[in-house]
Amino acid sequence: MTAIYQDPQRPVAERVADLLARMTPEEKFAQMHAFWLILSPDGAHRERSDLSDSFSGAGQLSDLNARLQRGIGQITRPLGTHVVEAQDGVRATNRLQKTLVEETRLGIPALFHEECLVGLLCKGATLFPSPLNYASAWDPQLVGQVAAAIGEEARSTGCRQGLAPVLDVSRDVRWGRTEETFGEDPWLVGVMATHFVKGLQGKQRDLLATLKHYVGHSFSEGGRNHAPVHLGFCELNDTFLLPFEMAVKLANAGSVMPAYHDIDNQPSHSDAFLLTTLLRERWGFDGIIVADYGGVSLLHQHHGVTHDAAESAALAFNAGLDIELPKDDCAQHLAQAVERGLISMHKVDEIVGRLLTEKFRLGLFEQPYADESRINLQSAEARRLAREVATRSITLLENNGVLPLKPAQRVAVIGPTANDPLALLSGYSFPVHLIISDMLDQASQVVTPLQALRAALGEDRVSYARGCHIIEQRMAGAPVFPGDSAGKPMQQSPVSQDLSLIPQAVTVAEQSEVIIACVGDLAGLFQSGTVGEGSDAESLSLPGVQQQLLEALVATGKPVVVVMTGGRPYNLGGLEERVAALLMAWAPGQEGGPALADVLTGRAEPEGRLVLSVPKSAGAMPYYYNHKLKSGGTPFAFHFGARYPFGYGKSWTTFSYGPLSFRRDEVAIDGEIEVALDITNSGQRAGSEVVQLYVRDKVASMVRPVQELKAFQRVRLAPGETARLTFFLPVDMLNFTSREGERVVEPGEFEIQVGASSADIRQRGTVQVTGALRELPSNWRMLSHCEIGRSL
Repeated sequence: MTAIYQDPQRPVAERVADLLARMTPEEKFAQMHAFWLILSPDGAHRERSDLSDSFSGAGQLSDLNARLQRGIGQITRPLGTHVVEAQDGVRATNRLQKTLVEETRLGIPALFHEECLVGLLCKGATLFPSPLNYASAWDPQLVGQVAAAIGEEARSTGCRQGLAPVLDVSRDVRWGRTEETFGEDPWLVGVMATHFVKGLQGKQRDLLATLKHYVGHSFSEGGRNHAPVHLGFCELNDTFLLPFEMAVKLANAGSVMPAYHDIDNQPSHSDAFLLTTLLRERWGFDGIIVADYGGVSLLHQHHGVTHDAAESAALAFNAGLDIELPKDDCAQHLAQAVERGLISMHKVDEIVGRLLTEKFRLGLFEQPYADESRINLQSAEARRLAREVATRSITLLENNGVLPLKPAQRVAVIGPTANDPLALLSGYSFPVHLIISDMLDQASQVVTPLQALRAALGEDRVSYARGCHIIEQRMAGAPVFPGDSAGKPMQQSPVSQDLSLIPQAVTVAEQSEVIIACVGDLAGLFQSGTVGEGSDAESLSLPGVQQQLLEALVATGKPVVVVMTGGRPYNLGGLEERVAALLMAWAPGQEGGPALADVLTGRAEPEGRLVLSVPKSAGAMPYYYNHKLKSGGTPFAFHFGARYPFGYGKSWTTFSYGPLSFRRDEVAIDGEIEVALDITNSGQRAGSEVVQLYVRDKVASMVRPVQELKAFQRVRLAPGETARLTFFLPVDMLNFTSREGERVVEPGEFEIQVGASSADIRQRGTVQVTGALRELPSNWRMLSHCEIGRSL
């Protein structure tokens, strides 16, 4: 007779209750953690063991086969942990799944998770641009399409949970993980994240997106990895919780991952208010909460809020955690925790019930295996999307007329990032992520700027010189977890200071008509690069001797076009005013070279607009456009503020803005603001403009930012063409958090600002919100929209 839990026609709740009743305590504990294994198609699986064990607190697995007989909650990154062909990796995961489903007492399948931020972390998968690129295109629908393509690649390999997207709101670009963010505006981050989650999960939520890092991770002390965060709840809610709330309520996100840090002395992995009261009870989150790797161990190893692993496990699971990743460092002590009275079996049943619910919802019991013949990596559509995002995110910051390049010009391509495939990739791309384990992937699918420009312009018109190195040999650097070097030997920085290649570069440059100088940084975890997780910066100067290279190139008198790639903006030491052009391409992925060639030659428009302010110096940090009044510096000194502001980006053409027209200049407190204006392409070329709407609360009971983005719309216009844009802004979006911790809207005057960037406001108007103070309901209106009308 078929057991109730094995019958797919039964309601999920019945199946969960039946299976829970059959499980031993040990089988329940096994569902509450993962194993991190090197899987083998013949079943000879072994534990992964490398440098990362030193920060995850990992211990050796004893008698793996016997432990697998109890089942397992998840398997950590089966294809993303080492270099394995996708088909071989899927065959190995199927072999492990066969053991669990067909050779254990209850046959509970495992859930396989992978990193999915810039593509599936797997050999041969499409290497998409960074989240900074996603956001810089200012096209949420495009972000959703990219995430859907990533999701299809993941599903085809058996992955059913992706550890993405990152919802951290950038505050200090010295922070290495800035490259993983959608930028510095909380609402924009929420919009992009919502579309990413919808795309990755699909309509059926048959693959779980994981919102991270919950919450405030990016506002760490000094922009340092894992450092404490100093925030009260009002600012935490208004800035850092908002994107998570949007992704949970608007996109039905299936998973959340707490962060490593503490907020006001409370570690995120043991914060019952954030994990349970707010997330589950107030927002209605119904998915699973997964630990960041080693995060439970940090409770006793670094935060010092528990005595040992058993107490850490109990504290985290009681607070709301559902599963420990990547291994069982603390969960292996759950039996001891129960025996000591630190956690009850009732709580264990509650947690395991949620984990089993998700496995039933995902259909794992009915379809536990991946089809080895239907692995779908590097499809034509995925590559097209990767190129579209790369192209449309390139942001033109300076141009004295040298761009687009003229036909038949002799071009010198110079710089350490010009022909380095890894320089176009983010830290969570497969080839870069391997460096921390001293493994190598050739990244053969990446087309470099040099290769693309030679293909576009002709081999005979393009000369090349490296000019300098950033890091001469990529290898695991000096991993420090979580950024505290006490008692650990520090290695010398791997960043090169060698000037010997500059003279040859100058010689090559002098024989050209235009210089394309490719500079930036290299993503790499824990000092194996100059940006990325654990690779924080103390300066915004270009790493190594790139500044000296640029100075030598500018001194030739030839026009220098600077192409900057990487995960944070850098200063050029005053050369911004002397170079002929400056483009920011972030980490444009495998199609970054062709994308850059298209923009440089004028085949494509530079459509990108900044989602990060580019500060004038590191001394201005932390800096972001939506600051409070005095945050810009007192007195306002030359080194404060942003050289290139949030929302900024040049085009091949120009646009003029007509006056604002309000449908009503008084709006009820539960109503909607409707404002319209005309946009005209006043230049000689077709192009597009990202029209941005900001709001300033003139008088409020709490201190408010100087301005906040509330709407945007890209409009494409032919020369001389005019379009009428009408924005619809729910008054709900004018809310802030009261001292009582509730989102409220107050009546009063609000200035509506519309412009081409946060600093280039073309039109202003005032609207009066009327009525009594309003406390927002749970389902408050979070999104604005715009309608475009064309003139005849």
